[in-house]
Amino acid sequence: MSYLIDPLYIWQSPDWPAWRYDAMALAPHLARVHQAQGHLRGRMDALGMAQRDQAALQVVTEDVLKTSEIEGEHLDRNAVRSSIARRLGVDIGALAPVDRHVEGVVDMVLDATGRHAEPLTVERLLGWHAALFPTGYSGMSPSRVGAWRDDASGPMQVVSGSIGRRKVHYEAPPAGRLEREIDSFLRWLDGVEAAGATHGDPVLRAGLAHLWLVTLHPFDDGNGRISRAVGDLMLARAEHSPQRFYSLSGQIERERKDYYAQLEATQKGDMDVTVWLRWFLDCLLRAIEAADATIGAVLVKATFWQRWAGTPMNERQLKLLNRLLDGFEGKLTTAKWAAIAKCSADTALRDISDLVGRGVLVRSEAGGRSTSYVLAGTDRAPD
Repeated sequence: MSYLIDPLYIWQSPDWPAWRYDAMALAPHLARVHQAQGHLRGRMDALGMAQRDQAALQVVTEDVLKTSEIEGEHLDRNAVRSSIARRLGVDIGALAPVDRHVEGVVDMVLDATGRHAEPLTVERLLGWHAALFPTGYSGMSPSRVGAWRDDASGPMQVVSGSIGRRKVHYEAPPAGRLEREIDSFLRWLDGVEAAGATHGDPVLRAGLAHLWLVTLHPFDDGNGRISRAVGDLMLARAEHSPQRFYSLSGQIERERKDYYAQLEATQKGDMDVTVWLRWFLDCLLRAIEAADATIGAVLVKATFWQRWAGTPMNERQLKLLNRLLDGFEGKLTTAKWAAIAKCSADTALRDISDLVGRGVLVRSEAGGRSTSYVLAGTDRAPD
């Protein structure tokens, strides 16, 4: 089967993998990213350790959820948050049961940033892939887990559309080239100069690493998630910090259609990737700027607990108030309280009435068949 396609894909260029970009054109975009990184770092330094841990918990939870949602996989938020809290040593009260699919994604994301200074090896990449597919299946199909693809069923293609109307968006290099391609990529990633490849600013290297690995598409499945993890590893190196206070995957998920369009256009272009890097930098900037909302939520939570520090509460009340502070979906009613706290409706009503009497909760002015409640003294309370 021939891999010669018209138009040529980027990996078929005679200059591959000698990336080129216009540093002058990217300079203002890069400067804005560095400025935003510095601003965010300053805000985080002003927080206490516990508040930084809470911010990191929220951000990594978002990152794990969104990197999976980009690929159409929806994980349970509570399971993800519990898994991350266990690893970060953050007390969130009751923990959700362990989910091995969730555990694998969390392991990969935290390993990428927590061990960012360590070399990225073949064994580490294969380990990430095995963690993503603990059952050996991708959906209902068996997958080559912890191994490079072999193209036994034909070339690796990114396609859309139904049978008979399929559109090929991209075709990856043949499997026989993967070992030497991965070796070239890893040598560049860890500072051993590959032929024609330049180092450049570490943030630009994060964008190149993301593009390079997803272009190789070395696995049967999981290529997008692993490529984004490698990008996060490079950003952690750029920032000299294992803690994440913004979610690039969260921003990519919000811009998913444009993300795929930019990848496809770049992979069908030449070795000048200025347009891709400009998009990557601008997306990264929006991700960093969005982190202000995360910090705001952490500060609201800290202020809330400082205000009510001397108020005695039982475990059910503490659990439900933290759920409200972390972004409760829908309205809090007596029935929902009982379901989440695993108690009777009468007990739920007593818990709520006690908090209303103390001024911790107030009845919502929003209409509905059932009375609902919101936190007092936060933006979650009615005007």
